[in-house]
Amino acid sequence: MITVVGVGADGWPGLSEAARAVVAEADVLLGSTRQLELIPEVAAERVRWPSPLLPHLDEVLADHAGRTICVLASGDPLLSGIGTTLVHRFGSAAVRILPTVSSVTLARARLGWSFEDTEVISSVGRSVGRVARAFAPARKILVLSSDATTPAAVAALLTEHGYGASKLTVLENLGGATENRVEGTANDWTREPGAPLNILAVECAAHPDGPLLPVIAGLPDEAFEHDGQLTKRDLRASALARLAPVPGQLLWDVGAGAGSVAIEWSRAHPANRAIAFERDADRAERIAGNAERLGVPELSVVTGSAPDVLAGQPAPDAIFVGGGVSAPGILATCLTALRPGGRLVAHGVTLESEQALAARQLRRGGELTRIAVEHAAPLGGFTGWQPARTVTQWSFVKPYCATGAARG
Repeated sequence: MITVVGVGADGWPGLSEAARAVVAEADVLLGSTRQLELIPEVAAERVRWPSPLLPHLDEVLADHAGRTICVLASGDPLLSGIGTTLVHRFGSAAVRILPTVSSVTLARARLGWSFEDTEVISSVGRSVGRVARAFAPARKILVLSSDATTPAAVAALLTEHGYGASKLTVLENLGGATENRVEGTANDWTREPGAPLNILAVECAAHPDGPLLPVIAGLPDEAFEHDGQLTKRDLRASALARLAPVPGQLLWDVGAGAGSVAIEWSRAHPANRAIAFERDADRAERIAGNAERLGVPELSVVTGSAPDVLAGQPAPDAIFVGGGVSAPGILATCLTALRPGGRLVAHGVTLESEQALAARQLRRGGELTRIAVEHAAPLGGFTGWQPARTVTQWSFVKPYCATGAARG
């Protein structure tokens, strides 16, 4: 049994009697330098976590097998903390959690922000760009900072996205003797980095003329950098409605172009995952840039040609095929890889691709749709309808039965 004790910035005085007893009776205390320094002299051996931690976690624990281990964490060990890692690795039955008041709870108390009205995003060990997914007028966000530079980085992001008027509050060393609070606005944030242990509170204020980027499907085409290879907004919304993003599920975006479908899937929920497959290296680089800018930097981009590039990838819950549906092997490979109950949506604009989709629909079933979109545009001195290329869409849900799952 591993016991994880949450320690606040106030250290030993803030621990419960049960937590103090665990620390005092342990053979080994594992934690960061800062956490170990908050604990007074006890009999336990003190071991600092190596950096990086995760590659060496099993080795460190194996070195102390058979001993009573107490792991020190910050506040709530299950809030972007080591407790979550240990539970995932060894199971809840093997890990005991003794939390204290989390920094998020303290921050909300200082600000008077309710749980229901606050979104919490961690940038610890992750790209700060993921905060941009949550930007919305009047939105309240708490950012778990990676270090002292995070507030300035978020201020720059806010300004870049048209939220420069947003109010920022940095709460440092919450609950400790050196607790401090600094306020300002994103577009004139000039404060030098302060305490590395901080939470950043953001009260989003959008510029009246700034772009509004919804979390649901339908980002404007201008939100993406592209070279013309882009699934346009109306078609993208139709595809995503059928792909049905579910929190925590994985999407393959095959022939991703600008990555718009994978990005919108990822923006639908912070737990969503996506892999964008693109054979053109320049486009692949552009996808990564779009993902970073639109708040989903964890989007994985794989460069290579389908179907070969799909081999060995984790099985998806949904697949979008934006091009190349008539190429040998692509649809068959995707259908084989798709999990039972998974959704596949494929688009075609050529006669050959339409025929391939029609043949697949005849064999497997699903929904076959032709989508024609027209936009009003100047026509001489008048206004007329300008049609885009008609797109054939095949959408399919893979059955759970073994016979349906085996057919390509």
